[in-house]
Amino acid sequence: MNMDSWIIVTEDGPIAGMVAAARGLGGSVTAAVVGSRALADAVAVTGPDTVRWFATDDVVPPEAIAGRVADEIAATSPRVVLSLGNPAARVLLAVAAARLGAAVVNSVPRLTTEADAVVITRPAVEDKVVETLEVAGALAGVFDGEDVEQGTPVAATVSAVPDADVRASMRIVETTTTGGESAGLLQADRVVGVGLGIRRKDDLAMVEELAAASHAEIACSLPLSDDMRWYDASHVVGTSSSQISPDLYIAVGVSGQPQHMSGVRNAKVVVAINNDPDATIFKKCDYGILGDLYQIVPALTAALKET
Repeated sequence: MNMDSWIIVTEDGPIAGMVAAARGLGGSVTAAVVGSRALADAVAVTGPDTVRWFATDDVVPPEAIAGRVADEIAATSPRVVLSLGNPAARVLLAVAAARLGAAVVNSVPRLTTEADAVVITRPAVEDKVVETLEVAGALAGVFDGEDVEQGTPVAATVSAVPDADVRASMRIVETTTTGGESAGLLQADRVVGVGLGIRRKDDLAMVEELAAASHAEIACSLPLSDDMRWYDASHVVGTSSSQISPDLYIAVGVSGQPQHMSGVRNAKVVVAINNDPDATIFKKCDYGILGDLYQIVPALTAALKET
């Protein structure tokens, strides 16, 4: 049965990991790259068989050509279409899914096959549960798995898709910086991130005191915003939220799920504080502190105040 795949790319991210996930199904992998030629060339060395390049500029957003990208993908009837979780890529994925009549899955870290089904295995409930999904038909999914080492693959051929006049339908007329909390987070040299290891909302004061002593901005994992409502969305770091690159990221009670860690993949140093020795974040940090954050955070804060 057809196991060919497409990946949709509109910006940098764990692209080699996404290609590897698609490659594991055994079919061909085609990349639809929307953006600059430099981005298309960068994707070409991550392992796809072919790169189809949809050129856009600073005036035309990727969403403006979602229909054209979807038509190109649907013409080949792939079994799987993957994208990263940034907003523009999600729009393109949704339109392609509609063209294909595909099942849509918002978290795809791993893919395998069983008989004629595509099987998705993904963690849930802060890595305490493993969920397995089977998709009998076409699948459109948001990839939030690990990146992989690219090695030295042969660059795929990049072929440009002919231009179309999309400026009349959608164009960017202005881009401004809000200067709000999210802008401070994006520019911060130091960030303290907090996850579901915090038991109560009142305990956030302890983490915020650490951030103040560190001269750091506060970030959080998605559940603390979407589920708990302890922080607004401007504080969320992850695949579909803010992507940050501080010199130092201190993760307090963060389990290390891929969708969060992809948001800090460009951090120079990651320090993890967690009481679970099996927490995924200990495999992704530069320095790990195993223990009760309710003891470690106040001690670390006191030490920083003395310096």
